Amino acid sequence: MIETDRLFLRLMKQDDIEAITRIFTDKNVLRAFDLKSLSGEQIKSWLERNLEHQEKYGYGLFSVVLKSNNEVIGDCGLEHTDFRGTPCVEIGYDFLSKYWNKGYATEAALAVKDYAINVQEIDLGSLCSFIRKNNLASMRVSKKIGMHKILEYSKNGINYYLYGYSRNPAEDV
Repeated sequence: MIETDRLFLRLMKQDDIEAITRIFTDKNVLRAFDLKSLSGEQIKSWLERNLEHQEKYGYGLFSVVLKSNNEVIGDCGLEHTDFRGTPCVEIGYDFLSKYWNKGYATEAALAVKDYAINVQEIDLGSLCSFIRKNNLASMRVSKKIGMHKILEYSKNGINYYLYGYSRNPAEDV
């Protein structure tokens, strides 16, 4: 478990399906992804993929729990992926919109970045983040945790920025 001043980040579990469903049926969250809706089956599949990732690597997208009321307010964590054939570990997050603009995403993302870089068993050294070009809030979070914009690209007709962090600034993701 990762702990910050206001949050607990713990491994996600099957019982989090209700909280994850609240997040991915939040109209503002869907709008951020340019989606109209996600089916219950799509949300369940998303959770299953994360649980499989956790099983394989020992971490994934953590459930973010607000200390003040023990509510799961989002997810934040790490996912092994690749960019144009090059492996990278993405730091990502999703939060209920009623918790946006309160610093929770930055607080959680910074804790996850520190975990990824400083926990000896993980010691990733570099991280990436794929951010839709119109998602200014996520760009701000990435900058606040020390990531920088590497390049702009398009995938499936959607424009993104690739952000990166490397312990060695001479190395890009």
